[in-house]
Order: sequence, then structure tokens, then C-alpha cells
Amino acid sequence: MTSILSIQSWVAYGHVGNASAIFPLQRLGAEVWGIHTVQFSNHTGYGAWRGQVFGAELIAECVQGIEERGVMARCEAVLSGYMGSAGIGAAILDAARRVKAANPAALWCCDPVIGDVGRGVFVREGIPEFLRDQALPAADIITPNQFELEWLTGREVRTLDDAKAAITALQAQGPRCVLVTSLRLADTPEGEIGMLAGEGGRFWRLSTPMLPLSVNGAGDAIAALFLFHRLRGGADGALSAAASSVFGVLRRTAAAGSREILTVAAQEEFVAPSQVFAAVGC
Repeated sequence: MTSILSIQSWVAYGHVGNASAIFPLQRLGAEVWGIHTVQFSNHTGYGAWRGQVFGAELIAECVQGIEERGVMARCEAVLSGYMGSAGIGAAILDAARRVKAANPAALWCCDPVIGDVGRGVFVREGIPEFLRDQALPAADIITPNQFELEWLTGREVRTLDDAKAAITALQAQGPRCVLVTSLRLADTPEGEIGMLAGEGGRFWRLSTPMLPLSVNGAGDAIAALFLFHRLRGGADGALSAAASSVFGVLRRTAAAGSREILTVAAQEEFVAPSQVFAAVGC
């Protein structure tokens, strides 16, 4: 059984962060050790929420407690997302180091939550710099969106060649595998949204139809699913599986007119996507 340590945000209502990542991983058969960086009533996309950001000390204590159970060697991967503060980032970095000390084959998949096109940077001061300067060199897999790819590399990404060059620049800093989500390039077909993965000097891309909805949490699910499938195979298969599953869930969400992603109601999409999108080498 795959064991994954997932350290990211939690909401009581809705599905973002761990509330978007843990259940799909469990549905696929993974054992997930969830540590929450924040506890909010709902995601911040509503414009109003209640709750608090946890201190880095709590994250470190929970990681230490797991370590004291003598199970770290069973952990195959660390998954991290929204951090809440740069101090929490340091605690996550330490957690990844502890896991790798116990299991050198373990991977750290870092979703570098910084911002998005149209919104700019929306995380607290110090987090983007921490991700660029400390997390990036230590991560094995990184899953930025197009805005984050540009911010982390200082490069404008408009064409496929631009995107490949930016991925290569990221890989030169540490991570062997990069998945870029929500990618709109000059040759992306109208009405579609793309993804691009790169590993070992090779690249794969796919695109799915854009759906008439505005929800949060899809990127968190994609990162989790990509990590799970990458643990079992190549980046191309992981890209296809993650994109197909999330598209199926989002299609069901759009059909229902839901403001929240239907993580539970559409759970079969995680196991057997109703439509499969193949990743093509490029």
C-alpha cells in the first residue's frame, strides 16, 4: 500500500488543499497521512472565510510524532501545497528531509502555490521566495501553473518552445519532473486548456475542453493524482491519468451547476475516467 504524507491546507466546507487531495488518493488505495497548514471554514475564493493559519511548530510536532511511530521508511512521497507562511514552508522542507532520510527513494511533490493569471501573487509575503530559493532545489516533482512557471523562472511563456525552455530551467535547479497546469499557449486550440509535463529531456502535452465553471481545488487534485500515478510509472501516463480524472470530475461538476468540485459524488472518475486524454510527446 502506498503511503503519502500530505501537508497542505484544509477547509471544513468544500474541497481545496488536503480536502481535495486526500480522498482521491484514498479512493485509489493510498494511505494518506494528512497534516493541515490551515483550518478554514471554506476556501478563500468566496471572499470571506473564518479560521486560522497554523504555526510551523504544530506541523513540525505532527511530523515528529509520525517519525516516533517508526513508520517513516514506509512513506513513498511527500505532497505539499498551500503553505500559509514561509515558516510553514521551512517545516515542510524539514519533513521532506526526514522522510528521505528514512526512505531515500521517496519523492517530494511540491505544488508551488503562488498565484495565477489575472490574480497575480495571492500568498503571504516571503512564500514565493521560499518556494523559489529553498523548496525548488529540494523537490523531485513540481506542479506550477503558467503564472507560477513564469514567476519561478523569470521567463515569459507564450509558445511551446518557451514552455519547454522554462521547464528545463526549473529542472536545472533541482526537480527532475515538472508538470505545468492551466497552460494557454499560442497553439492551444480555442476552447481548450493545456498541460505539459517534462522529465528526462522528454516532454508530453495534452489539452482538454474548457468547461463553463469557476471552482477551486482542481489543481490540488491534479497534483495529488499526478504524484500517485508517477509513483507507478512515467510522467506521460501520470499526466494522462491525472488530467482525464480531473476533467471527468469537472464535467460532472459543471453539469450539476455546483460551486464546489464534486470530489465525492464523481469519485468513480478517479478510478476509471469516463473519457481518457492521451499525453502526446512533443
